[in-house]
Amino acid sequence: MAKNYIKSGCILTVTAIAAVTSGEPVIVGSLFGIPMTSAAIGEEFELKVDGVWTIAKTTANTPAQFAKAYWNDTAKEVTTTASGNTLVGVFSYAYDGTTSEAEVRLNGNSI
Repeated sequence: MAKNYIKSGCILTVTAIAAVTSGEPVIVGSLFGIPMTSAAIGEEFELKVDGVWTIAKTTANTPAQFAKAYWNDTAKEVTTTASGNTLVGVFSYAYDGTTSEAEVRLNGNSI
């Protein structure tokens, strides 16, 4: 391993700028992820930026498997609508217009 390697970067320690709840997706600076623990403003928490997660989905959307998943930070759900939303990963499966949750593979990239 290279002598300047630090860690994989899949989980990062960040300081909460607003209260966060474990398992509820958040945008922190230029990263989207899932908090591993809850934290109050000013507290540190671990943010997981990759992996496959069950996330609230815009019910009316009907994404194909591996379609791009965008985060609607106002509605707090993933959507197929790119305009005004943030690309966060891909839908792991195809979903119909009756489902309110979806498995999403997070891309782990900065936004």
